[in-house]
Amino acid sequence: MLSACGSLLLRVQVKTPGGELVMHYVGKKGKGPICGDCKVKLSGIPALRPSEYARISKRQKKVSRAYGGSRCGQCVRQRIVRAFLIEEQKIVKKVLKQQAATAGK
Repeated sequence: MLSACGSLLLRVQVKTPGGELVMHYVGKKGKGPICGDCKVKLSGIPALRPSEYARISKRQKKVSRAYGGSRCGQCVRQRIVRAFLIEEQKIVKKVLKQQAATAGK
């Protein structure tokens, strides 16, 4: 007896220890999480169906890093470097403004 989306389920014949052939219904494979910036698959996180993520622990759903289960390591590095350079640029602008003010006096 198949459900409404039964055609999507893979059927596998398995021989039991008693020698009987039975059908096992294998669910669809999960795609796994992808990086929100570059769309690459996130390493270290299993590819499961959405309902199966509820059954695994929090530690298995993310990696121990900023933006752990959401962004890949390269994108996190880019974000950190970009933020650092923006802050440096602000400091340089402030210093140049001060130098211009002292030179104008």
